[in-house]
Amino acid sequence: MHIEQIETPALILDLDIMERNMDAMDKLLEGSSARLRPHYKSSKCTAIAHMQMARGAKGITCAKLSEAEDLVLAGISDVLIANQITELSKIGRLAYLAGCCRMTVCVDNSANIDDLQKAAALQNTVIHCLVEYDIGMNRCGVHTKEEFSALARQVMDCPNLVFDGIQAYAGNLAHQEDYGCRARESDRVEAKLMELIACLEEQGISVEEVSGVSTGTLEFHVKDTVYTELQPGSYLFMDAAYRAVGVSFEHSLFVLASVVSRAGGGVITDAGLKSVSVDQRSPRFVGYETYEVDMSEEHCAIYGKDLPQKVGDRMLLIPSHCCTTVNLHDHICFVRDGRVVDRVPVTGRGHSR
Repeated sequence: MHIEQIETPALILDLDIMERNMDAMDKLLEGSSARLRPHYKSSKCTAIAHMQMARGAKGITCAKLSEAEDLVLAGISDVLIANQITELSKIGRLAYLAGCCRMTVCVDNSANIDDLQKAAALQNTVIHCLVEYDIGMNRCGVHTKEEFSALARQVMDCPNLVFDGIQAYAGNLAHQEDYGCRARESDRVEAKLMELIACLEEQGISVEEVSGVSTGTLEFHVKDTVYTELQPGSYLFMDAAYRAVGVSFEHSLFVLASVVSRAGGGVITDAGLKSVSVDQRSPRFVGYETYEVDMSEEHCAIYGKDLPQKVGDRMLLIPSHCCTTVNLHDHICFVRDGRVVDRVPVTGRGHSR
């Protein structure tokens, strides 16, 4: 089946380009002490997670318990939920999953640690824990060394929990377009984490893992880094938002759209807000990246003189944000040399709990 025969709108993944992105990641990590633990929230596809594991990823990061269930049921043996799981019903499921794989979760609250211990004891399983440290995101995580050490000791005192180390994600820097600012702030993150580790070691608290880092800050945390695990996700696919940041990976993910009208003087396609997300910026058509895009529920359009497209022509859209665009689709069409080689379910679509 040729790409031109796919009904639109459709999510398209160029496997050759994605594999070049994987090669680029491997090269970037050469000589680094940090290991790749890529984020599932970007691909939401267990088939791709297995590709990453086959490439040497130490495990997979995810955002939600339901995503972790996807991964465990698909046979992924090492999963990190890079968030807090606090609802008792979910904690029970988490404790069960911990008997099926090496399961790690983030904590920043004493009561949550108690609940995790009770559930793990009931299931006779072991849950690994990272205490989250706020390094500028102002979202989750404790803010002081004292708070951190108190929670670390509490975890260490729980027979069914294991303290592994630190979750430190500077998502506030991921899309900082000023390179100098991004570099300086990433250095500040490294220094802050080294201070925390030194403080913990003085108290006899050993830190095995420091986990975090996004596609936008990756280059600052691969050499001489305090991080042991890197959690980028978008490097596989890229998108318009990361292109604006200047990240060097290539676009491999596109939304295929059909031109459905030329009546209004523009090129009107059938891929709208239900097919392409706009939560970070507007998407862009390949070959027409400088054209402003007009979006509505069912349509996406560009306007200009002498545009050559006719009704029925196909166009490729570069998503504004790959993660949220993937979540709008049931399947990804895997393509090589313009031909479909597989149609893979987006197993994590809508799994937001």
